Amino acid sequence: MMDNEYIDKDTAHEEQKKQEPKKAKKKAPTASKKKRPNALIQILNGEFLTKGFVLNNLSFIFFIILLLLLLVGKGYYGKQLSKDADKAQVELNELSANYVETKAALEEETRRDKLIQKLGPRGLHETVNPTKVIRIKKKD
Repeated sequence: MMDNEYIDKDTAHEEQKKQEPKKAKKKAPTASKKKRPNALIQILNGEFLTKGFVLNNLSFIFFIILLLLLLVGKGYYGKQLSKDADKAQVELNELSANYVETKAALEEETRRDKLIQKLGPRGLHETVNPTKVIRIKKKD
């Protein structure tokens, strides 16, 4: 054989068997059992996609994909709720500030001395006499 010649693996293996003298077969425990590769190694290699494993567990795989989509959707929904809560808090703070400002302006406009000034031209004056409270006693 030449060094650079292409050799088919199956034919080379058969030729090697023919050349070897036949020996008594020893039963090796590791050779008789087919060792399955580790599941993690199959996943990393991608071997599990080529087997009937995928077809047998297709509904479970779709269920897992659905759960993953729901998990992603829940994350986006949580972010949206957080943004809405922040927006509502900012709006509440603005409305509270507006309320305090308006209330202060109303108190300023309805002060006693300003009311007297505004109502003077209409002929209304502040009373000098204190107000009296009339109470009626009810008979039982």
